[in-house]
Amino acid sequence: MTFDQILGHEHQKDILRRGLSNGRIAHAYLFSGPEGIGKRLMAMALARAIVCLEQRGCGHCQACRKIDHQNHPDLHILEPDGNSIKIEQVRTFQRELNLKPLEASRKICLIEQAETMTLGAANALLKTLEEPRGDSLLILLSAQPNRLLETIRSRCQPLPFTRHPNSRIQAELEKQLGIDATESHVLAALSEGSFKKAFGKDRELYLEQRRELLKTLTGLSTGSILPILDFAEQLAADKTVLIDILEIFQAFFRDVLMTLEGRDDEELVNLDLKHKVHRVAAQENVASVLAKLDALMAVRRQLDRNVNRQLAMEVLLLRLAA
Repeated sequence: MTFDQILGHEHQKDILRRGLSNGRIAHAYLFSGPEGIGKRLMAMALARAIVCLEQRGCGHCQACRKIDHQNHPDLHILEPDGNSIKIEQVRTFQRELNLKPLEASRKICLIEQAETMTLGAANALLKTLEEPRGDSLLILLSAQPNRLLETIRSRCQPLPFTRHPNSRIQAELEKQLGIDATESHVLAALSEGSFKKAFGKDRELYLEQRRELLKTLTGLSTGSILPILDFAEQLAADKTVLIDILEIFQAFFRDVLMTLEGRDDEELVNLDLKHKVHRVAAQENVASVLAKLDALMAVRRQLDRNVNRQLAMEVLLLRLAA
C-alpha cells in the first residue's frame, strides 16, 4: 500500500515524504497511537518507498511486491512471542541488522507492539538505538508508548497518530460494505476511530451480538441471582472479546447518561436502540448511571491485573443490575 492509498494521516505522510525527498529519514521512528488506525500501513508504505526500484513506492516493481508479501530479505518484522517480545528475539534481529543490506539501501525492522518488550529485550534494543548503523531503519509501533523505557522513546523520532473521525469511517463503511446509515453510525462510534475494528471481526459483535448482549444486560435483576451468574460465566468464557463487550456496555450507559442530560438522540451511539436507552433512562438517575460507568472502568483496570475473570464479571453485573 502506498501513502496515497492510506486514508487520512496527511500530516504524518508529509513528514515522511519530506524525509524521503531530502534523504533525511531518521534511524528510528516511534509510531504511536490506538490500535487499528493505520500505523502499520504507514510503516509498510515507508518501507516500500525505501526499497522501491523506482524510488517512489510504485507498488509494481519486484521490490515493492516483496514488501507487500513480507518476503523482502531486508525487511524484518519483530512481533511478540506469546505476550511479550523477549531478549532472544531482539538479539536475533540485531545479528541480522549487523549484516549489510542484500537488495535495498537499508535494512528495515518493524517492531510490533513495542511496549510488550521485556526489560531485558528493551535494554538490548537500546544498544542498537544508541549505536545505529547508517544503513538501518527501526520503526517501533505502539498503542501504549508510555510503557516503553524513556531512554528508548528519547532515541526515536516520535510520530503520533490520532483516531480517524467517525464521519470518515462511516462514509467508508457505507461505500465499501453497502450498509445503511444507522448501522454505519453504530459501527463507526464503537470502533473508536479504528478501521481495523470497524471492518474486522468485531463487526458482527458490534451489530447483531450487541443487541442480544444489551437485551440480556438490561433484563438482569439483583432479585434473581442465577441469570447474573450465568451471564458472568458467558462473558468470562471468551477473553478475546471481553474488553470489546465492556466497551459496548460503557457506550450504552453513556447513551443513558446523555439522555438523562437532555442531549439529542442523534448524539447516541446506539441509535438503533434509542427506545431501550430511553426506557432504561426512565428507571435511572445521573448518580446511578455514573456509578455503573465507574464499575465498568474499575473492572477494566482489574482485568489488566489478571484477576479472576468470572468473579470480576459477577461483581460487575451485580453492580450494573442494582
